[in-house]
Amino acid sequence: MAEIMPPQAARSGRKAASSVWLIIFTDLVALLLTFFVMLFSMSNVQIDRWKEMIDALSQTLNPAKETVKTIPAAEYNISSIFRRRAINLDYLLAVFETKVIRNEALNGSKITLLEDRLVISLPGEILFPTGSAILKDSAKGALFTLGGLLRNVENQLAVNGFSEETDFVDKEYTSNWELSLARSIAVGNAFRRAGYGDEILNFGYGNSRGPFLANATDEQRKTLSKRIDIVIMAAGSAI
Repeated sequence: MAEIMPPQAARSGRKAASSVWLIIFTDLVALLLTFFVMLFSMSNVQIDRWKEMIDALSQTLNPAKETVKTIPAAEYNISSIFRRRAINLDYLLAVFETKVIRNEALNGSKITLLEDRLVISLPGEILFPTGSAILKDSAKGALFTLGGLLRNVENQLAVNGFSEETDFVDKEYTSNWELSLARSIAVGNAFRRAGYGDEILNFGYGNSRGPFLANATDEQRKTLSKRIDIVIMAAGSAI
C-alpha cells in the first residue's frame, strides 16, 4: 500500500527539485565564458584595425570638432591690429582747444573739426628752423605735452607734413616733399618719446596746402603753409 505524503512535504520536494537547473545553467555559462576568454587570449589582435576602431569611436562620441585655420603663405600679408574704442571727436576738440590754442609755445595753431576727423595744424616756423627737419628746443616741451595727451587717445593718428621752403639748410633734402616727410617723422618720434605707443601714419605733402585752411585768414594761410597737421580719425574712418 503506497504511503501518502503530506501536502506540505510534497510541495517542499518539488521546490528543491525545481532549483537544481539554476546550478547547471550557471556552470554552463561559466564554461562558455572561460572558453571564449581562452580563444581571445590565443588570438592575435590586429593593431591597425584596433586603432581605426578607436579613432572611429572617438570621432563619434566626441562632439567637439577641430577646425583647421589656414596660415597665410603669401610673401606680403596684411597684419591684424587690435584697436581700442575711439573717442568722440567733439570731446577731443574741447580738450585740445584748451591744451593747444592756449599754449604759448604753439601760438598760431589752428584746430579744424571735419566730419570724420579732427585736424590740429601746428605752424612749421615754431617747430623747425628754415629748411631743416630738426625740432627747435622751444618746441620739444610743447610736443612732449601734446604727445602725453595723445597717449590717451585710441583713435587712428596720422601726422602730415607740409613744407614751402626755397633754401634747404640740410643738404640731405632736395625737395619740399622730402623735407615735409622728414618733419612729419620728427614730430611722430617726439610723440613716441612722450609715451605714445600706437601706430602713427606719417605723410609728406610738400608745398600742397590741402583743404584744411578753407576758413583761415591770409595771415594763417601764410603761416600754416609750412605746417604739421595732426589728424585724429573718427571711429571707423580711414586715412
